[in-house]
Amino acid sequence: MKRLWLATVAGVSPLLLAVAFIGFRQAPAGSSYSGAAEVDSQSQPIRFPHDTHAGQFTIPCQYCHFSAERSVDAGIPPVAVCAGCHAPGKVEGRTEEARAEIVRLREYFPDDPALGEGGAPGTPIPWKRIYKVRDHVKFPHMRHVAAGVTCQTCHGQVQEMGVLEEMAPEAGDLRMGWCVSCHLERGASRDCTVCHY
Repeated sequence: MKRLWLATVAGVSPLLLAVAFIGFRQAPAGSSYSGAAEVDSQSQPIRFPHDTHAGQFTIPCQYCHFSAERSVDAGIPPVAVCAGCHAPGKVEGRTEEARAEIVRLREYFPDDPALGEGGAPGTPIPWKRIYKVRDHVKFPHMRHVAAGVTCQTCHGQVQEMGVLEEMAPEAGDLRMGWCVSCHLERGASRDCTVCHY
């Protein structure tokens, strides 16, 4: 029995070491993968200034990304959230550029007399995704929010950024080593099934 156990440990150990090595290995510096979703050179469809909304007006991230505290995904706000402030007769913008973006935003409003006439009624805004972990990784926003991890920990100082076009350097390219480091610093679980299920 003891020999069988030793043989099993001797046979499985190299396999476990190989899996651990591959799992914790970072993508090489010259690798084409980054955690960012493939974003073409075209700008966001609406030039949403985070520094104005989250910075100047101190609107909390979860006002727009309201599902972050109760869902795996932070979610993209529906156009109705934007319409709450930017319906005709409400916030019109302080600069010519801001007014032009609000006009563009209203093109997505549903056909509703209270919201004005939209060019693509009820059509979601086709935002370009910036942050995306690999398909085999799960990042449950609600667990991080519940643990007191601020949005800025992963997304950078969004309240100081204008239009998001690329990942903030604070995101560490969303690689496993960066996430594990954060878990170590905070005393969070490092069990594989926490993120890989």
